[in-house]
Amino acid sequence: MQPIHDLKIVLHSAAVAAGASDITPSSGINCAGYGGVTFIVSFGAIVTGAATTVKAQSSSDDGSGDAYDDIAGSAVTVADTYDGKLVLLNVSEPDEQYVRCIVTRATQNATVNSIVAILHSPKQRPVTQDSNIAASKSILSAIKGTA
Repeated sequence: MQPIHDLKIVLHSAAVAAGASDITPSSGINCAGYGGVTFIVSFGAIVTGAATTVKAQSSSDDGSGDAYDDIAGSAVTVADTYDGKLVLLNVSEPDEQYVRCIVTRATQNATVNSIVAILHSPKQRPVTQDSNIAASKSILSAIKGTA
């Protein structure tokens, strides 16, 4: 497997300052042509007592006419000790074409550094990367000690 050719990586949400309001990306990840999507939520500082959850939602048309609905069983409780840690949420074979990751924050501040979506199991290769990918490189390092 060569990740650059087999995975599509999308910045789903840039950094969001510490706060107690929900993080809801305005658009979802188009999963057409992929077997699923994995979200990586990077947390910064989380204040003791914060009530934080990561969950997935889906829509048939990116919410333009069909509202997003929670995907049953997708909620992950984020402990207030997860400062500087990652939470992974994978949605395989989604029922609807668009999927997004929501971070609910309440009671105390929680900082989210970013939410990255990785589309996997493509039906066609190579995968065209999203426009937010500034650079990529794939190497085969079969001979050690050479550059």
